[in-house]
Amino acid sequence: MKIGIVTVTYNSRSVLEDFFASLGKQTYTNHALYVVDSGSTDDTAAYVQAHLPERCTFLQNAENIGFAAGTNQGIRAAFQDGCTAILALNNDVVFGPELLERLANALDQYHCDMTTPMMYYHEPKDRIWAAGGKLQPWLAYRNKHRGEGETDHGQYNVACRVTFAPLCCVLIRKEVLDRVGLLDERYFTYTEDVDFMYRCLKQGLSLWYVPEAKLWHKVSSLTGNMSDFMVRYCTRNRMYFMRKNLPVLQAWFWYMAYQAHYMLDVILQKSSRCRWKLRSISAIEGWNMHII
Repeated sequence: MKIGIVTVTYNSRSVLEDFFASLGKQTYTNHALYVVDSGSTDDTAAYVQAHLPERCTFLQNAENIGFAAGTNQGIRAAFQDGCTAILALNNDVVFGPELLERLANALDQYHCDMTTPMMYYHEPKDRIWAAGGKLQPWLAYRNKHRGEGETDHGQYNVACRVTFAPLCCVLIRKEVLDRVGLLDERYFTYTEDVDFMYRCLKQGLSLWYVPEAKLWHKVSSLTGNMSDFMVRYCTRNRMYFMRKNLPVLQAWFWYMAYQAHYMLDVILQKSSRCRWKLRSISAIEGWNMHII
């Protein structure tokens, strides 16, 4: 199995040294790296070109095309080169030398379509970010990370089937993408992984969490933790996901419920009026996005 590792950079210079160092130590050698730069304005492109590892393709875009479109660009290039699996991988991560090998072996061991590792916060290193996750149908398929924020005491040491994992690190057989399609580029960034995993779930495709494979994520190192950018796209894309995938009356119910929740946060002084306005406008934007 030839793995195409696809990563999207955007002003990522500060994290690339650790990323390339981790990748260079992998025991699984049948892989190729596809770095897709999305209009970086720092020296990301120069650094990548100066430190290209072996079997690396660098695809540079003049503008920020977003995570979803950038990932799709890398996937298409990997397929053209004969890759039979795709590892969607953030570059603000560090990982041990057996990550690829363990994820690849687990595809055959569990006879599954996708695998995902234990993901920790970068600091502290024993705090869990995602031990797999799930989509919650009773909450309009909102995603939830298993174990998020917990200290790892071995409580997630058993491999199991899950219904969600962030595309920070997921190994995907080519047949999956042939069947369900690539990422929906209208999300730009955030929630495209929920949409993708939802489509996989509806097709009966299987995703396994593999605790022996481990990764440490520098969460929100590039977009900022709860920045206005993050709030806008998370809110907008949540509404778009619901309108795209749910029956119209159910989607409308959840749209109104979210809008009421945003207002209640202001009344209870849990959020500012400026943040409420941003969320409300972003929700309207997502609801009105064109659907094909």
